[in-house]
Amino acid sequence: MAGRARYRFELYERLEKNRARIMEQISRVPDQVGVPAEMKGAAGLLGGSGCHATLRKAVSDAMDAGSRRLISLKDLDAELRRVVKDIYGDRYDAIAVNTCEAGLHVAFDALVSPPIAGRGEPYRACYVAPYERHIHHQAGYGRPFPPMYKDITSDRGVTAGEYGMLGKRLAGLETVLVRLAGADYTVHGIKSHPCTLLLNVDPQGSIAALRRAAEVHASSLAAFASMAYNTPGYGYGVHDADGAPVLQKLMGSLAREYGVPYITDNARGTPALGVDPGKIGADVMVYSTDKAFCGPTGGLVIGLEEPMSALRRALGVHSQRWGTTAAHGKSAYVAFDPGKEALLGIIKSLELLRDDPDQFTRPVDDMYAIVAEEFAGIGPEWLRRGLVITKSYNQLAVEINYENTWKGRDWGFPIFTIEDMYAGSNLLQSALPAMGFVAGLLAYDANIVMGPAVGTADENGQLIEGRMRPLIKCLVRVMEVIASYVDA
Repeated sequence: MAGRARYRFELYERLEKNRARIMEQISRVPDQVGVPAEMKGAAGLLGGSGCHATLRKAVSDAMDAGSRRLISLKDLDAELRRVVKDIYGDRYDAIAVNTCEAGLHVAFDALVSPPIAGRGEPYRACYVAPYERHIHHQAGYGRPFPPMYKDITSDRGVTAGEYGMLGKRLAGLETVLVRLAGADYTVHGIKSHPCTLLLNVDPQGSIAALRRAAEVHASSLAAFASMAYNTPGYGYGVHDADGAPVLQKLMGSLAREYGVPYITDNARGTPALGVDPGKIGADVMVYSTDKAFCGPTGGLVIGLEEPMSALRRALGVHSQRWGTTAAHGKSAYVAFDPGKEALLGIIKSLELLRDDPDQFTRPVDDMYAIVAEEFAGIGPEWLRRGLVITKSYNQLAVEINYENTWKGRDWGFPIFTIEDMYAGSNLLQSALPAMGFVAGLLAYDANIVMGPAVGTADENGQLIEGRMRPLIKCLVRVMEVIASYVDA
């Protein structure tokens, strides 16, 4: 490898030119660290939309037993509402949908998009959202403002452009994107793109910027929206005494000041254990049920009763027109119906979270101990010194942020972008599949998220150390391989 890189793009150019060599080195890592052969194709570090984590036995048993009985879906809807009210109180309500994205879609359409019925000229509306991670989800339902952001998510997903992420935009709706104080949006990656580097986000400075945007757009302001994660790598590392992320709490207060809803995306989050919508002032919080807490494929929306009544009407589960307490029929978003088996599994997952939270937090504690121990020996020293390792009960995951590897140095550990992830040029994201493991991890914008339930846990969700530790050893070695190309 010739010559030290002078400019940042040259660092990624070197990685691109050596991609085949790097991946070949990575493919040999499992043999070097002694991974048991039976783990190939049967384990990973994070479940997701493309490879779901396995269900707890109690959840699959409930789904199987219920699937063999005749059950009114209205009764299952009512049971879901009861268990959520047990957790959050009677002023909260809930609905199940078939995906987290479906929950976001119906929330933005029911609560934020302008009406299309009635006389008069149509008007436009906007919502204010931080320029943070995953903006193709919670910030993707309106046309971006300012115009400099109009193409920022066009390449994401399998299909680009109108049939990709752009196609979800609702009529007459704009998204006002606001840069966060203390965030770094430097361009990185083999597929070059601005990154959202959020380790040093300042909540007070950020809320001042969000307030200015709300003042400018006050005449058409319809909502605020953000992620609902609670870790430093996502920009929410500053918490109040109750553990609520300060920036989210301030956004909730700002939404109340303007009299508009605050919609939060907690896709890889956990009800009961994670960020509490009441403590941050969120009107609606949307979850994926098949990610953090390993429920069945589906989505869950929890929120205050008033805004939730609009979502329930849109899904046809609110009440019959002639007056009943509940329904489960046709409406605008009947296509988002999760089905009987998903409802059964979601209800059982929530009951477990309500009644026995330790079975969910214990594997995170065990995984964090392994990660901290194995990464304590990673080299080179500049890489080890720049890591920030955090555990999250909200995400039921361990986060490794490496933004600080660039602190005081010309080059740090390579930062792969979300565009790298979709393009297949994210070497860190691609590492576990290249080693023969069925599921990888979430690794872009200098942030790595890993969970304990993809072939590394028993049927009750408890961590199997003999399967988790070899995977963490592999990740340590992978990062050392990639780091060797930085100072060469």
